[in-house]
Amino acid sequence: MSTLEKTETKPKQKTSTASQLTGSQAVLEALIHEGVDTVFGYPGGAIMPIYDALYDYNDRLRHILVRHEQGGIHAAQGYARTSGRVGVAFATSGPGATNLVTGLADAMIDSNPIVCVTGQVFASLLGTDAFQEVDVINITTPVTKWNYQVTDASEIPSVLAKAFHIASTGRPGPVLIDITKNAQLQLFDYPGYATCDHIRSYRPKPIVRKEYIEQAAELINAAKKPFVLFGQGIIIGKAEEEFKNFIEKGGFPAAATVMGLSALETAHPQHVGMLGMHGNYAPNVMTNECDVLIAIGMRFDDRVTGRLDKYAKQAKVIHLDIDPAEIDKNVKTTVPVWGDCKETLPQLTDLIQTNDHREWLNQFRELEAEEIKEVIHPELNPTSEVLTMGEVVRLLNEHTNGDAVIVTDVGQHQMVACRYAKFNKSKSSVTSGGLGTMGFGLPAAIGAWYGAPERDVIAIIGDGGIQMTIQELGTIMQFGAKVKILILNNEFLGMVRQWQQLFHDKRYSFVNITSPDFVAVAKGYYIEGNKVSEREQLKEALKTMLDHDGAYLLEVMVGKENNVFPMVAQGTSVSEIRLK
Repeated sequence: MSTLEKTETKPKQKTSTASQLTGSQAVLEALIHEGVDTVFGYPGGAIMPIYDALYDYNDRLRHILVRHEQGGIHAAQGYARTSGRVGVAFATSGPGATNLVTGLADAMIDSNPIVCVTGQVFASLLGTDAFQEVDVINITTPVTKWNYQVTDASEIPSVLAKAFHIASTGRPGPVLIDITKNAQLQLFDYPGYATCDHIRSYRPKPIVRKEYIEQAAELINAAKKPFVLFGQGIIIGKAEEEFKNFIEKGGFPAAATVMGLSALETAHPQHVGMLGMHGNYAPNVMTNECDVLIAIGMRFDDRVTGRLDKYAKQAKVIHLDIDPAEIDKNVKTTVPVWGDCKETLPQLTDLIQTNDHREWLNQFRELEAEEIKEVIHPELNPTSEVLTMGEVVRLLNEHTNGDAVIVTDVGQHQMVACRYAKFNKSKSSVTSGGLGTMGFGLPAAIGAWYGAPERDVIAIIGDGGIQMTIQELGTIMQFGAKVKILILNNEFLGMVRQWQQLFHDKRYSFVNITSPDFVAVAKGYYIEGNKVSEREQLKEALKTMLDHDGAYLLEVMVGKENNVFPMVAQGTSVSEIRLK
């Protein structure tokens, strides 16, 4: 168990007391007092008392019965990403709990605030290899921000309060609370619920050091070629306006990580594209040309940096991050700026000089023009009869005007969607970044819709990824999430095939994938759908999908061996990015 289990909490707000509650009732009371409105889950023997209690809470808590526990936690992730609140998932012991592990790992690396509650066997049976017993605490320790096993009901209110505090503060992440069945059934004197805002050994926000902000401003004001890289930390910190004020005052070109997409509207004149292996040409090349590199809320992932020994060696590096562990982890920092970017960015903005760096920004636009000619225009406006993923996304943009939530699975379609989808609002791009989890897209889109039901939610998924969690169509059928599902079918595991083509002499080893009739499968779940393979059908088919009042599945047949470019090959420098 985590060392946090014995720390002290400081009450923030206490509810009125009741005489006695069961542990299960105390769990649900905690969720209600934390403002939870939706839970994604799947019942089983060890968590049955909580589900029995839930029977009496249907008017206060909405429970979405997923078809697999992995679908439940991905849905909780999607909910967290579009709502900005903590996502919640329930699962039973044994296989139910282990089915959460992929989602926990995904949420951990992508900083998604999740609280998972798992049932466990009776405390008296722990360690006996009882039916459906696994050591979920040790299994999930590497992929949770905190976990804890409750064996006595009296612990539940304080442990749940601590769980929500840890999951949602500082650098967010997943928390798992494992509750033995006896604790769920146990009656105890309920003291009321006290939210938590302090844990003695836990410091979610590092102290902001004014001298580092002053040093950063000094470097920025002396820079001739400053360049800003921004990640999801902007969105998590709710610092979109502060970030925009910063780059506009300084006149900096700014590029997004995959996870940072939608923190700044795509059309902003200083937005120069996406970083990374399949990012845009200019920001990758110019990383090795700038004199000051300003990284905000991002972690210098290997897909962003390429070869570290050839990454931005000419630049002074300023790194703003709430997690001190990320400073100097991959890229050596000249000036670290610890803290919440919503607090640090305004302080830095106050100290920097007003500038436009017009000539420097124009160098990005010159390289962008080269990419448009060599890659973007042929992808978005192909002359061959074969449809491309890019033109599908281009036409989708025309219909949505950049206002939709785009949820992607993992693969070529993901990179194409991230490259070409337009975003006008924050919290509009939901994808599996650090873990790259195939099967993420469909359940995450369900959760995203519950997190933002007033918005259009479009799941862009490949023919491989959809088959990993296709059973979640049953969740849509039963509960009516109005998710639009756009399958880009190239009859391959496309990204693996691309690598096999480029780096393994086109030895296509087990990447040809045969798929069912997706439209027929959807109709089996009472979900309307259509399939198109001709260009003249595409625009109207997209309009029909978006106009439909309810869930809809559209399958689009695209080129089988089209590749995603530009590309930074593994083991090469970002400045060696290939256009073809």
